[in-house]
Amino acid sequence: MALTVSQAWAVLSVAILLEVAGTTSMRLSEGFTRLTPSVLIFVFYAASFGLNTMIIRTLGLSVVYGVWSGVGTVLTALIGIYYFKEPATAIKMVSIGLIVIGVMGLHSASRVSS
Repeated sequence: MALTVSQAWAVLSVAILLEVAGTTSMRLSEGFTRLTPSVLIFVFYAASFGLNTMIIRTLGLSVVYGVWSGVGTVLTALIGIYYFKEPATAIKMVSIGLIVIGVMGLHSASRVSS
């Protein structure tokens, strides 16, 4: 099934949210000692990878994986800071900012090459 560029970006957004849910489930699983979050890790990641596979043809591997991992990393870091009360150090915040700049660059590059 061929997706339009707009559809591909929408599907990528869902894939990112599923990846973040999977990563958050890792934390909630407490080292695979809690059944539901442990199972959800695999469910969320499988769904996320499945969606990524659908959109790579439209947006390209470098953009899909770069944006997926970058935005997922930023969202996961923010969940760690706000929900799990991890320290928001200056270096952590600067690093998050640099990831955001990189993702914006990948998005811009995809628009130029489309």
